[in-house]
Amino acid sequence: MPRYHTLGNIPPKRHTVFTKPNGSYYYEELFGTIGFDGMSSLLYHTHRPTQVKEVVKSYSVAPKIAVEKNMKSLALKGFKVPPINDFLESRKCVLMNSDCQIILASPKKSLTEYFYKNTDSDEVIFIHEGSGKLRTMMGNIEFEYGDYLVIPRGMIYQINFDTEDNRLFIVESKSPVYTPKRYRNWFGQHLEHSPFCERDLHGPSELETFDEKGDFLVKVKKQDMIHEYNYAAHPFSVVGWDGYNFPYKFSIHDFEPITGRVHLPPPIHQTFETDSFVICSFVPRLYDYHPKSVPAPYNHSNIDSDEVLYYVDGDFMSRNNIEKGQITLHPAGIPHGPHPGAMERSIGKTETEELAVMVDTFKPLMVTEEAVKLEDGDYYKSWLDD
Repeated sequence: MPRYHTLGNIPPKRHTVFTKPNGSYYYEELFGTIGFDGMSSLLYHTHRPTQVKEVVKSYSVAPKIAVEKNMKSLALKGFKVPPINDFLESRKCVLMNSDCQIILASPKKSLTEYFYKNTDSDEVIFIHEGSGKLRTMMGNIEFEYGDYLVIPRGMIYQINFDTEDNRLFIVESKSPVYTPKRYRNWFGQHLEHSPFCERDLHGPSELETFDEKGDFLVKVKKQDMIHEYNYAAHPFSVVGWDGYNFPYKFSIHDFEPITGRVHLPPPIHQTFETDSFVICSFVPRLYDYHPKSVPAPYNHSNIDSDEVLYYVDGDFMSRNNIEKGQITLHPAGIPHGPHPGAMERSIGKTETEELAVMVDTFKPLMVTEEAVKLEDGDYYKSWLDD
């Protein structure tokens, strides 16, 4: 998603002397991706961002796998994930492969006692319940129900919640997260038929700059380990930056659905893409308007991808007995479709109020022990006729 943004104070030319009012120097940092070939930003710090005083400890946060080779459709009751005070401890990985981790979290407290950096993965945090402010080294973003927070790998951040009632659906991606390339021209601008455009994408608008030395705890995730670093300079020491690599938010409520005379395939709902999976948004929309249309989706086989649906709100027309926060997994190779009666109920309907997030992965997903705790019975049998 190539898009230029700048915030704070920067010098007129890159890689040139930039001095503070007292004559000392600001320190430049290239914050980039894909070995100097991907999107990047240039940051200017009040102190060198490289000052590590101590590596306090390291410990594993690797998910524990319950089913490595899963071929059973599953339903998980996501709201059964217990609220936990600490932001990182609240994150429970339920599905994963070598490309991504799909996580549920219900953090009660704001992340303020330490800073966090995920060096392995871009993070897409969907706000199901709660509101607050994402605070990052590149500025702050206020968020609320329905927002996707897209946080590039290597971003140091904290997060402030307004209340203790928070529900998050998180996808960690080993490859960079972009908006779909078919909705962008060769310059990177979103095209007229895109279901959203640049004015719907909101980068940081408030830059906090701390000119402080001391002891600052940063928890760094790498290779499913947390490494606790004690830094000598405040992580939010950036006085200004510009470039293309930065956090932003997008509201699912700003996704403009594409509709048609007859049923259109799931890619019309695509919101983000990576090299190894896609994320889609199902939003309130008008149904198909052919006089004999069947609005419910057709039965289909996921030959090439596992399909994960996270149900947010409304009445999801193709499923029976679905709750808020529920996750369904339909493995590659197993046909699935509307539940019994759903196709018939959809005929003649003119609109839907469903709200959901879908993740389709190109490699099979493994089921973790945390997922087993949330499993809802014999979902795989739910297509049998009564």
